[in-house]
Amino acid sequence: MPTLVLIRHGQSAWNLENRFTGWWDVELTDKGIAEAQAAGELLATKGHDFDICFTSFQTRAIKTLNLALEAMGRLWLPVEKDWRLNERHYGGLTGLDKAETAALHGDAQVKIWRRSFDVPPPLPAADSVWDLSADRRYAGIAIPQTESLKDTIDRVLPYWETRIVPELKAGKRVLISAHGNSLRALVKHLSNIPDDEITGLEIPTGQPIVYELNDDLTPLDRYYLSER
Repeated sequence: MPTLVLIRHGQSAWNLENRFTGWWDVELTDKGIAEAQAAGELLATKGHDFDICFTSFQTRAIKTLNLALEAMGRLWLPVEKDWRLNERHYGGLTGLDKAETAALHGDAQVKIWRRSFDVPPPLPAADSVWDLSADRRYAGIAIPQTESLKDTIDRVLPYWETRIVPELKAGKRVLISAHGNSLRALVKHLSNIPDDEITGLEIPTGQPIVYELNDDLTPLDRYYLSER
């Protein structure tokens, strides 16, 4: 029976500052580091082990994975990194304080940008300080300028099908360290959550989500490990 575990990265500096982060690279806070270490300790205590791990190109997810694996004594496990597991791109909202943005544009508009299924945030300015086009990790990649949750799902699921599904079907135990919206994409797909409900799903930082799967990868159970 395949087992899949998902972890949203530990608290980041911009989570703490209540800023739109998206593809911008920010560090974990001390709390985020502790969350990642605690996740690894909990996985080990509950008897979980893995054969392969996946994460994004973003530091907060990579460090969360490394800290969790270190706590498990499993830093040697193979890890595949891919941009398609990155957080949703927040476009022109990147770097903005969420409360200040709501004061400027109104709560209703910001709610649409944050929580609608298929309406992306505004495009970034041409001279945006958050431009990633010169970042070497994205060389040769068509970096999105802004993404809705639907857009994020449309890039995550092909990667899921081509890279992660074969590992699970081969009997591998898989750990994925990623982001709120890239994980929403996977949870929506696996648990068949409707479009109008998935936007309200909150995924807390540093809390392992366990999927127990049938051989055909339909879920038998989904739960937070801390609750079992």
